[in-house]
Amino acid sequence: MRFILRTFSSRWSSASYSTNPTQRQTEMMARGLPKQMHLDGVKDIVVVASGKGGVGKSTTSVNLAVMLAQMGKRVGLLDGDVFGPSIPLMMNLNDTPLVDENNLMIPLQNYGVKCISMGFLIDPNKPIIWRGPLVMSALQRLLRGVSWKPLDILIIDTPPGTGDIHLSIAQNVPVSGTILVSTPQTAALNVTKRGAEMYQTLKVPLIGLVENMSHVICTNCKEKLQIYPKNTAELANDLGVDILASLPMDSQVSHCADSGVPIVVKSTNSTHHKCYENIANKLLDFLDKHQ
Repeated sequence: MRFILRTFSSRWSSASYSTNPTQRQTEMMARGLPKQMHLDGVKDIVVVASGKGGVGKSTTSVNLAVMLAQMGKRVGLLDGDVFGPSIPLMMNLNDTPLVDENNLMIPLQNYGVKCISMGFLIDPNKPIIWRGPLVMSALQRLLRGVSWKPLDILIIDTPPGTGDIHLSIAQNVPVSGTILVSTPQTAALNVTKRGAEMYQTLKVPLIGLVENMSHVICTNCKEKLQIYPKNTAELANDLGVDILASLPMDSQVSHCADSGVPIVVKSTNSTHHKCYENIANKLLDFLDKHQ
């Protein structure tokens, strides 16, 4: 047993396991990467990401997509969370997509947004139990097997983490930028920072940071009550990005999501509507400047 452990330790510390790959190793790894290609008829692709789960990425994706559609943009929404799709519920869509003469899925539409999700293609009561290759194949189908055109912007809602789906998106299609989403807790911000650094490593621009559940507004005195320490500004400064909006915690947001009516549709005079309008305008400004 000691001999086996010594042998394993020796091999682990050898040059072949170095964290600094040689040029030859880098070239070999690059051979396995897919070639980045544009999506037919899609002008810009924007990823909504965090790294952390439960911070409101899907809520941000849905309301941002619908807001852009309200502003006259041709918008698509791709649910990149293969294992836990939530776009069907939030967009009130549950039909199976039809296929056109080119064998491309015709995305479902609501609120002026074209949508595609694994949730449209599977039994909603059964889990998806797939290994990596099947997940990557499904993502390819959702990206390239859909009749998207014409679109000004395709919003991609991503799952938590920094794994296969994020890498596959960045390596397969030209991503115009990433919108980061986090809540103000230190634990969430730390994970969001790692997610941001992944996209920076992949040479994907960071558009800005959305701070979800930033505070609570008292229903009686309308005073803004801080729940968490304000650490979001520090993260934004470290990443060199702006905070696109700080959205208050409001039970109406979750009620809207559960009923399939986004809050930017349900409550046009709400604080959230104004926040998502600001996010949309800042996104459009970013895209205009980076054409």
